Amino acid sequence: MTRSKVSPDGRIPDRDVAAKLVIVMVGLPARGKSYITKKLQRYLSWQQHRSRIFNVGNRRRIATGRKASVHPKLAPEPAHLDPPVEAASILLQGVRQADGSTRYLEPTALDLNEDGQKNQTAKEGMEDDNDQSAKFFDPKNEKAAAVREQVAMETLDELLDYLLLEGGHVGIFDATNSTIKRRQNIVQRIREREPKLGILFIESICKDPQVLEANMRLKLSGPDYRDKDPKKSLEDFKARVAAYESAYEPLGAYEEENDLQYIQMIDVGKKLVQNRLKGFLSGGISTYLTSFNLSPRQIWITRHGQSVDNELERGHCYGQALYSFITYKRQEWLIDQKDKLSKASFPPLPGDNTPPYPESNGDLDEKNFCVWTSMLRRSVETAEYFDADDDYDVKHWEMLNELNSGRLEGMTYAEIERDHPEEFKKRAEDKLNYIYPGVGGEGYLQVISRLRDMVREIERITDHVLIIGHRSVCRVLMAYFMHLTREDITDMDVPLGMLYAIEPKPYGIEFHAYRYNEEQRWFDELPNYRPQMVGGGLI
Repeated sequence: MTRSKVSPDGRIPDRDVAAKLVIVMVGLPARGKSYITKKLQRYLSWQQHRSRIFNVGNRRRIATGRKASVHPKLAPEPAHLDPPVEAASILLQGVRQADGSTRYLEPTALDLNEDGQKNQTAKEGMEDDNDQSAKFFDPKNEKAAAVREQVAMETLDELLDYLLLEGGHVGIFDATNSTIKRRQNIVQRIREREPKLGILFIESICKDPQVLEANMRLKLSGPDYRDKDPKKSLEDFKARVAAYESAYEPLGAYEEENDLQYIQMIDVGKKLVQNRLKGFLSGGISTYLTSFNLSPRQIWITRHGQSVDNELERGHCYGQALYSFITYKRQEWLIDQKDKLSKASFPPLPGDNTPPYPESNGDLDEKNFCVWTSMLRRSVETAEYFDADDDYDVKHWEMLNELNSGRLEGMTYAEIERDHPEEFKKRAEDKLNYIYPGVGGEGYLQVISRLRDMVREIERITDHVLIIGHRSVCRVLMAYFMHLTREDITDMDVPLGMLYAIEPKPYGIEFHAYRYNEEQRWFDELPNYRPQMVGGGLI
């Protein structure tokens, strides 16, 4: 939506480095920084900004022999996040100076022995070669602090390479960055590489004890503590947080005096404080952050039932089966949530890797269920059985309408190829950027733009929601939740009769896919389903 004479393809950051942005996270451990960064990067990528997260913690674990791992019950993160870094590239025995020289420290637990292997001897700051106990994060531990600072700066260099050399638009620097000195070093490093780069600090502050408890539980299931004694891990993690707190300096006077833009996000979006936001991108990020919530809920997406052109009666049968199945799954979800709550423990027991939602669950019985359709008849009629039930809140949205084909509206692809071969060819060559000719004609980028507010509303509400849409709309919404690339959006196979269930989690989503069984008037789950391309092949 940013086409212009200077940027005919809309890729402004490719032509203007000042349109690129470095997002610097700030906050104590267990304040939800990684949760924020992953959702933000997913949203920015969906909005067609080339973006990537650079996580200092993951690089630190690789450098010290501990690999980051993925929560076993959640959807995996995209492969392009936090690309692997060779530990050998990090000067673990020294600190790199501004002039490029190295100041060597006394031997630490990270030293290599004469055979090139890491020492197993316990040293100051850590209990063994790959231990990341609270002592490692003590600001008084000069050796460990020097290593952490160097890992952070090398991660920042990798981020800047991505923006300045590899065509990236937004780089997200995920670390605590909890002191003014660290933030000064970050700003200086960025300004030395490219003074025009935009910088936005985002600080996550948590005061809600339920949020903190849930976040700590997540940390105990994470790569630093997994498979360790939960009780001892909790004690160590609290000591780590206390070490950071002893030197913690929130955003404020320094950033304001230096005209730096920042957002303080309190209790996962309940309150936002912002300073000197500049530009459309920073403003859009602020608006998106206000939509966050941690309420347990399900998001269902399906296309309408078959229309007049392909047997109206079958469409009504699909709507009835959809109503019966969703009603059943709604009750099943409620029973499952109550069962999880009754078994929840804190700290978790060994092997417990399903952290609870931090929000109060006292309203599970009263949770509302929204059904959203487009304004088009085939979508509205698919929801007719929900509309007759007072336990569902049905709304019709024009922004969920199918992509508008302009003056080619109502024509089949075969008719377009026969009567308008040039338009058919242009669309085939670049479906994402193609716009149908004529008044009201749209393309996929226009659908993404008009669904931006819809996505924010889906993120904001605490209700369950079922969206009965159309092919282009379902493709765009699925691309957002499944973190698909821009190339995948236009060719994702979303056939009639498929039903998708998305359950947001603190670290990803839980995803299920179902196919309509016309004979049984029910839906069969497709285990381990992955999005398909039109014509076959996995995305």
